[in-house]
Amino acid sequence: MSSLPPSLIGVDGGGTRCRFALLHHGQRFEVQGGPANLHSDRAAAIATLHQGLAALAQQAGGLSLPDLAAFPAYLGLAGVLRPETAAEVLRQLPLQNAQLEDDRKIAVTGALGTQDGTVLGIGTGSFFARQTDGTITLIGGHGLMLGDEASGAYIGRRLLQLTLHAHDHLRPETDLTRRVTAHFNQSPAVMIDFAASANPRDFAQFAPWLTDSAEDATARDILREGAAFISRALDALGWQPPARLCPVGGLAAAYRPYLDPRIAETLTAPDGTALDGALTLAASLARRARP
Repeated sequence: MSSLPPSLIGVDGGGTRCRFALLHHGQRFEVQGGPANLHSDRAAAIATLHQGLAALAQQAGGLSLPDLAAFPAYLGLAGVLRPETAAEVLRQLPLQNAQLEDDRKIAVTGALGTQDGTVLGIGTGSFFARQTDGTITLIGGHGLMLGDEASGAYIGRRLLQLTLHAHDHLRPETDLTRRVTAHFNQSPAVMIDFAASANPRDFAQFAPWLTDSAEDATARDILREGAAFISRALDALGWQPPARLCPVGGLAAAYRPYLDPRIAETLTAPDGTALDGALTLAASLARRARP
């Protein structure tokens, strides 16, 4: 980090939380805010960004939002589907030298730096990426409506679905499905009402119920489904052992017991976080801006 310019801003915004970092005169300051998914709730994401930047300036002490405006900033946010969306959001932020893209690139940059490798990004949403000679190939990251397989939101929604299957005697009840049923007051209608307006973060709240229930048949079935999709994604990316494979995101490591041993044995810790990647990309933005 010592080679970085003195003042940089990095933002890592996901469906559950948004993290902010500022490098300023050799010190690193961090704050955390709420969700920042531009597709599922753009207004809430923009509010989170404003609040987080203000908190970051306050955390640094002696800085104001106008002070932050001139610092190179790189924002990686969930739900950025189009460049025009990114441009529109940037116009609403107090930043003059910033770039906004989806959150996959910052995760890859943080995990691998400039080295070749493959990333399993599994948190509230999911994506898979392979970096070769500086070129990143991406799979997934399409959102819960049509994708995000194996993610926290996906398996949380799947748990509710299989709970209804158990209610309809399509599969056996388990302790986990009984827990879900009790959570919704023993009423499928209450569960359906919840699902009708739930966002990815709402569904993802049930993911820990699965990962904490390793002996439950319903949990095993769902996590095995997720692991099978991970294997297909890696095959599609052309990954082969012993090439580097990094799990990132809050749920990625939970799949280790369910993965093919050739995959599980290859998993290695990432070099850094997505927030580190955002700061690295902000530094690149600063270098490009120099005359």
